Amino acid sequence: MPRLTITLTPEMHRALKETAARTNRSIRSLVEESLDAYGIKTLSKAASLVRRAREQSQLTEAEALRLALAETRAQRKR
Repeated sequence: MPRLTITLTPEMHRALKETAARTNRSIRSLVEESLDAYGIKTLSKAASLVRRAREQSQLTEAEALRLALAETRAQRKR
């Protein structure tokens, strides 16, 4: 599995560690959840999102892709 090194302020690092301890979760799971909430998706998750949107809305593939991109961008702006 790939590894990633990030630089945080001491305050942010402490807050991340405290949140992980308080919620009995790993720092990794908090970071992954944050990326997901921000709209970062793997190609397979994005394809699944498009497929579900098409199935539920009867959109064409192009229409569903436009909708998925718009929703992802909206989530990233939050």
